[in-house]
Amino acid sequence: MQESLAMDPHGGHYLNKAALLSPLGAARIAQLVLGCSTMSLVAHQAGYSANYGIFCMFVWCFCFAITAVVFTLDVTRLHGCMPISWDNFTVAFAMLATLMYITASVVYPVYFLRFECPSGRCEERDYRIAVTVCSSICCFAYGAEVFITRAKPGHVVGYMATVSGLLKVVQAYIACIIFGALANDSEYNRYIATQYCVVIYSLCFAVTVVVVALTVTGRTSALRFPFDRFVVIYTFLAVLLYLSTAVIWPVFCFDKKYGTLQRPSGCPQGKCPWDSKLVVAVFTYANLVLYIADLVYSQKIRFISQQPA
Repeated sequence: MQESLAMDPHGGHYLNKAALLSPLGAARIAQLVLGCSTMSLVAHQAGYSANYGIFCMFVWCFCFAITAVVFTLDVTRLHGCMPISWDNFTVAFAMLATLMYITASVVYPVYFLRFECPSGRCEERDYRIAVTVCSSICCFAYGAEVFITRAKPGHVVGYMATVSGLLKVVQAYIACIIFGALANDSEYNRYIATQYCVVIYSLCFAVTVVVVALTVTGRTSALRFPFDRFVVIYTFLAVLLYLSTAVIWPVFCFDKKYGTLQRPSGCPQGKCPWDSKLVVAVFTYANLVLYIADLVYSQKIRFISQQPA
């Protein structure tokens, strides 16, 4: 049996030209070009080492790989075969990539960039400057995608495209920074009160990740109660819990009865428990502000229930 082909004037294109010829497509192409350039410069001459360098290289490789997959699936329209909410996934990843690139763009020059040239050889320094520039510009490329796909007033979009959804990604990312500081000899196990704070950080992080995961997978209807009510109640409780840690953590870390207000003079930089405690305190207040903003904004959005595809 021989198959025949016919032209259908009403048929759609297999390739999505809008994924290329649109502001969103331009942003993703810029992400790929800049990400590839950054990795190539590091691998060729700039170099990296130690845990900070490994983290930066992981950020660049991870974001490039996921962006390449997203771009390919969008161009070929194969994202419709994925068992996820595509719009929610892409905007959540773009927000996460923006935060990761910002971190890498700060960490890499701080630990690897020196403006003086050792032995008169400036080639390595110049490559590291180029890495910093490419990585910094790529932050704006991912931020542009977030800006393009964010929720507009009156439009029906996925939850992750709203300010509340984007804040969930930022809250989870800041919690990861807190965990990193806690693991860096923060002495949190000295007091039950500071251990309580760690439990609060872990609990809020876990629930936030669950909210993001349910949204990205399109399984919000799996909850036995309305998703919008769950999100608002959880955010309210998170504000109260973080408020308690914002009071307890500084008292048991910097009050002279339990710790010290000033940095100890003989404490080595990068390995000082006082520094880790300060990082935890700063980002605790940062997350508290984000949860409050999330709670305020969640009163302004209207949820529309959708069945998973």
